[in-house]
Amino acid sequence: MGSTGAAAGGAAADRAAAAPTPAAGLTSAQVAERVADGRTNAFSQDTSRSVWSIVRANVITLFNGIILACFLVLLAIGRWQDALFGFSAVANAIIGSVQEYRAKRALDKLALLNAPHARVVRDGAEAEIAVETVVVDDLLVLRAGDQVPADALVAGAHGLQLDESMLTGESDPIEKAPGDRVLSGSVVVGGEGTAVVDRVGADSFANSLAAEAKRFSLVASELRSSINRVLKWVAWIVGPVALLVLNAQMIAQGGWVQAWESGSWRDAAVATIASVVAMVPLGLVLMTSITFAVGAVKLARQQVLVQELPAVEGLARVDLICLDKTGTLTQGDIVFDAAHPLAEVPGWEAVLAWYGVQSDANATARSLAGPFPMVPTAEPLDRVAFSSARKWSAVTFDDGMWVLGGPEMVFPGSAHAALAEQATVLAATGRRTLVLAHGTPTDDETVPADAVPVVLLTFKENIRPDAASTLEYFAAQGVGVRIISGDNPQTVAAIAREVGLDAPRGFDARELPADDAELLAVLDEHVVFGRVTPDQKKRIVVALKAAGHTVAMTGDGVNDALAIKEADIGVAMNSGAAATKAVARLVLLDGRFSHLPNVVAEGRQVIANIERVSMLFLTKTSYATFLAITFGILLLPFPFLPRQLSVTDGLTIGIPAFFLALLPNAQRYVPGFLRRSLSFAVPAGLAVTLGIGAYARLAANAQIPEAEIRTGSTLILTIIGLWILVVLSRPVTRFKGLVIGAMMVGLVLVYTVPIVRDFLQLVDPTLTTALLVLGTALVSIALIEVVRFAHRRIAARDAERAVAGRAAVAGRGAVARRGRQAAAK
Repeated sequence: MGSTGAAAGGAAADRAAAAPTPAAGLTSAQVAERVADGRTNAFSQDTSRSVWSIVRANVITLFNGIILACFLVLLAIGRWQDALFGFSAVANAIIGSVQEYRAKRALDKLALLNAPHARVVRDGAEAEIAVETVVVDDLLVLRAGDQVPADALVAGAHGLQLDESMLTGESDPIEKAPGDRVLSGSVVVGGEGTAVVDRVGADSFANSLAAEAKRFSLVASELRSSINRVLKWVAWIVGPVALLVLNAQMIAQGGWVQAWESGSWRDAAVATIASVVAMVPLGLVLMTSITFAVGAVKLARQQVLVQELPAVEGLARVDLICLDKTGTLTQGDIVFDAAHPLAEVPGWEAVLAWYGVQSDANATARSLAGPFPMVPTAEPLDRVAFSSARKWSAVTFDDGMWVLGGPEMVFPGSAHAALAEQATVLAATGRRTLVLAHGTPTDDETVPADAVPVVLLTFKENIRPDAASTLEYFAAQGVGVRIISGDNPQTVAAIAREVGLDAPRGFDARELPADDAELLAVLDEHVVFGRVTPDQKKRIVVALKAAGHTVAMTGDGVNDALAIKEADIGVAMNSGAAATKAVARLVLLDGRFSHLPNVVAEGRQVIANIERVSMLFLTKTSYATFLAITFGILLLPFPFLPRQLSVTDGLTIGIPAFFLALLPNAQRYVPGFLRRSLSFAVPAGLAVTLGIGAYARLAANAQIPEAEIRTGSTLILTIIGLWILVVLSRPVTRFKGLVIGAMMVGLVLVYTVPIVRDFLQLVDPTLTTALLVLGTALVSIALIEVVRFAHRRIAARDAERAVAGRAAVAGRGAVARRGRQAAAK
């Protein structure tokens, strides 16, 4: 009875390519020749983003250019007091650059091969060398626990088994015979063998996956894209508006010629700069970055690593989550479940104990070591190594031959129908079944004719204890779930049912249609998909995104990397492959699936609070734009200095926005962030403009001094701004009231502390000015209350549509399930 396994797999072309290699391996001269030709395993690929490109993208922008130009003009004309706005631009550029550089570093560290050394035969001797120094035609020595450093063809094998789950998703160990291909990144889990390297560096399977995964991409963010859209709109109008205001200010100074000759053009330039800077919502960009960063820090305390800040927001928008089974729903390990005795044959426990401690034992056999402690036994007389073709192995002791393998392979046909039925029932529960049989030793690699089944063994993958509750949470939130795994469809379906999913059966991905429309129909109808390749996982994610879903993908294997990269939000387990973690937006550092609800909650807080804060900043952009246009058309002096606007912004927007953006907020995500924000900001900006414009016209007609007009305008803007803050803070809690009260105290201090008043060039208002300020402020406040009432109705309609949309998705799923049930009947 021999120990060689049946040859399995491997294309004929691969076998032909495996030129005979002497047992001595390559000589030093042959290695040097290949190194000189560049045929080594060295692999390095930078991301598409260099440090310079990151800095350039965050620093050299249109708005930073506008702010810098305004800053330099003020310094040149000696008005540094009005240049406070420059600090906001600098802070925003630094934060943006640092965050994108962190993302670049994570991508640059991508490495699929964690093994520091490879074992090869050179000059007739075995040696350990660095992975990158492996060359084409090297003879690899593979033993249990080794990670394959480069693609190769098996030259010799003795029970050689590889775990390729990180690459292919298949959780079963794969037996390799001479001529079969082994892939870089796979791990030897049993036996030993040798293999001849034929693909190295960028050509190897692992690095080809890495090359695609490492391409830089930013996470899709509604907040970021909406803010960028606003910035684009402002960019188009800021130039013409600036010219309009400059012309009005020069004319207000007596005309272009007189203003230039008298030097009063400086005042016109300062007023123009005040209008331009107020239009740019730099604070909104900065506050969004800060809110993301704080959310990331809070999640880090819960062992969730956020590798790109907008991912905090992104998961709150997800309406469909794709899960890999191994390492996500399950812990990725095989554990012994139970023994079901079938016949009274003594000694079977000792045989199982022997299997559990063998050096070439695979993961399934190793799981027997715990429940069946090793006892002293005689050395086996003979053995048959496990073969993926046979699906069984055998060992012979004095008491006979013991065969361990799949029930349908050890006892094919209908002779043992009861055994087959029991094994089928157990397999339907997601358990893996093996049978231990006993019989008279044979002279060849066949099962004894008199073999009898002694005990039926069941194994299972440990399901994560938090998987069921987490999926229940997503179901309650209206988030759809799809399980896409490389494992057997029915096994995956059984595990899905165990964690509470409605999965009557799994769909075999080998039957997925090529047409995208038909693929979407299948994805709508089925929840569980098995035998899914890495490319198919990516295709499924792309198809779901194309159908309008916001998709999250979780996994831990290299086979998940492309799909995780393609998903709107990729989530990796920290126990997973380096490639998967590097391309994921979020990494669960302790591997606890139950953290995802916390991430969703944090994302909702970010979205809801930034929406509230954005209305503050966009209201400022709106009234700044309308004021500039109004005063430009009316040819009136602009009623603010840049320093006055800086302080007003700080009291009514900047400081309170910081606190509002960090408050708890469990409001559910509703699409349409920008439309809702603008539906408040634009009419509120018109109300502010109406009040200040009316005041300035009336004050000019009453021949009130310019300094007093500016003081009154600043006071009106601060009062209205504080009321807008109150409106957007509703319901006003104790903490919010404290923040608003502090801003009001700040307003009083600004107008009463002499050094501050002098710096801001504020003066005591006369009775006429005070009455005008009070009247216009009250009218504007009344208009803002009307705007808020209309805005609440718009937000309510958006929420109703979102609920209806989620109900429609759930309804389609229910219809598909009823269709499956009807077909089954």
